[in-house]
Amino acid sequence: MAVVVALGAFLMTLFGGWVAQRVTDRRHLVLGLAGGLMLGVVGLDLLPEALEAAGAEVFGVPEALLLFVGGFLFAHVVERVLAVRSTAHGVHGDGATAPGAPTKGGRETGGRVPQVGLTAAGAMVLHSLMDGIALGAAFQVGGGMGATVALAVITHDFADGFNTYTLASLYGNARHKAIAMLVADAAAPVVGAASTLLFTLPEELLGAYLGFFGGALLYLAAAEILPEAHHEHPALSTLLCTVAGVGFIWLVVGLSGH
Repeated sequence: MAVVVALGAFLMTLFGGWVAQRVTDRRHLVLGLAGGLMLGVVGLDLLPEALEAAGAEVFGVPEALLLFVGGFLFAHVVERVLAVRSTAHGVHGDGATAPGAPTKGGRETGGRVPQVGLTAAGAMVLHSLMDGIALGAAFQVGGGMGATVALAVITHDFADGFNTYTLASLYGNARHKAIAMLVADAAAPVVGAASTLLFTLPEELLGAYLGFFGGALLYLAAAEILPEAHHEHPALSTLLCTVAGVGFIWLVVGLSGH
């Protein structure tokens, strides 16, 4: 049953990515909404679940919060290291290319490193895999629990698909790479749900992962997505899209009974 429900998550993820592609002429609105969705997922879904699953303290601080901060710092370090490597190969921090240095397929990346986008999208795929595992585990507990988790997974997978495509394309990756990451993200819940027929993930390990991933996702939303959304279009409509994204995740979490 869990695998069948995961197919709904597969379709919802693809739909989210399709929406992100279709509104490219309103890029600032797309990014504003994506930032709000990511902020909502982190603050209202991932972090509470992480604290509940991995509640043990390490030197007076909950383990999940330590990993949350670690995930934030990890994302920051990875981006800075890749940016330094890019600069060393002839790309300046403002996105300009040094004389004689090759461009990335002739595309302007705005100083952003494509590998960062692929890494972030890959993290979204891993998150969707964990969604599938959670879905399968919930159905092992009972039909009622499975239905509750299924509602949450299927609904917020729209945001996952939207964010996966946006993250990959924002950093200058070719469209076919962004689509490949979207398809991988869509298939991940199905694979995760099927895997629960073979093993069960310890709750504490799941909580630790959610905390770390939440920190990395928050960095991308706060330091990259939202500043980019307001850089050229500091409009009220962009801000409203961000608030709407957070509100949507709040609605999903409330309906799912978290």
